[in-house]
Amino acid sequence: MKVSIIGQGYVGLTISAFAAAEHEVVGFDNSQKVVDQLNKGISHIEGVESEVIAKWAKAGRYKATTNGADIKGSDIVVIAVPTPLTKDRQPDMSFIEAACKTIAENIDRPVLVINESTSFPGTVRTVIKPMIEKLSANKFDHMYAISPERVDPGRGDYNQKNTPRLYAGLTPAASAKTREFYASFCDQLVEVSSPEVAESAKLFENTFRQVNIALVNEFAQIAHKLGISVNEVLDAANTKPYGFMKFTPSAGVGGHCIPVDPTYLAHVATQLGTPSTFIERANEVNLEMPLYIVDRVEADNGGSLKGKSVLVVGVAYKPNVADVRETPAEIVIEELRRRGAVVAWHDDVVGSWQGENSSPLTGADISIVVTMHSVVKAADVLASAPYVFDTTGKVKGAKTL
Repeated sequence: MKVSIIGQGYVGLTISAFAAAEHEVVGFDNSQKVVDQLNKGISHIEGVESEVIAKWAKAGRYKATTNGADIKGSDIVVIAVPTPLTKDRQPDMSFIEAACKTIAENIDRPVLVINESTSFPGTVRTVIKPMIEKLSANKFDHMYAISPERVDPGRGDYNQKNTPRLYAGLTPAASAKTREFYASFCDQLVEVSSPEVAESAKLFENTFRQVNIALVNEFAQIAHKLGISVNEVLDAANTKPYGFMKFTPSAGVGGHCIPVDPTYLAHVATQLGTPSTFIERANEVNLEMPLYIVDRVEADNGGSLKGKSVLVVGVAYKPNVADVRETPAEIVIEELRRRGAVVAWHDDVVGSWQGENSSPLTGADISIVVTMHSVVKAADVLASAPYVFDTTGKVKGAKTL
């Protein structure tokens, strides 16, 4: 079976690597640099080994391309493109729309179109299907389905094979073919009654995390005012064997999912005239957390950061990955500079970012730990500056939330 996967980022390349074991896979991406690397067997994504891509490319099971015509002859087309937010933090559907255009202009027979990109409920039914039909002048009677991605970059215990996969088609035939495809490389498939249920489940999974992270971040501020350790309180609460799930405070949230997905849910709620109070407040709390951290650091350092050298340790959004999407470190750095601090950052996992390179872990007046990679030693962080503020709770001896 020929499978074309639109988008070769964290989601698309991960699916490509697993699907190529059973199918002929074409990975379409707009980046010529990414495509050239992939065809040389070089992966740019954590969790997808270069050796795997090289093996499938050599065996003729995988080919990356920027040419839309290469998806002709496909049996299945998977949409796995980013669904970010616009500058005013509204859903940005431009990548999904571009994927629909690529499909409509190049597919030459009826196919199953599966959306893996996270979006608001109704995307398959009211956006993807109508757009492909319009752009292709209804030349083919395609089938449509959703199977929302569940990819956690850098995680080793769960992958495409052992993570349960939700799916639903617009028709029973679409559902059946979707199941057949994913069953070739996934252990557990969970069919739901409609694409809207699957789309909503994906959004709620990450909204649950966003709300609980915001709750614990807000509680960290309360605990500080009470003069008690938020981490000690959380450890104490976590001794209860039921009715409690531990979340830990941080500099905010990052990545493609948690800062973004709840906004897609809030967007459709607004369209329906339904309040999304918890979602909106959670977004606010987590976006404000970097400013709270800078406030704490400034207060501890004489009430002014002007002219002080500040080293931000870890700019990736989570440990042990090079992913900087929606990283709270960006807001921390912007605010520090706005207040007159001389800011550098240390993150050898990321290496280079926004035209700057990782700086040595030494020589600062102040260090702020946003993300703690396993390759970084706590002792080196403590030695990097006279004052160290740790947002992760992993550097004993540092000031903390």
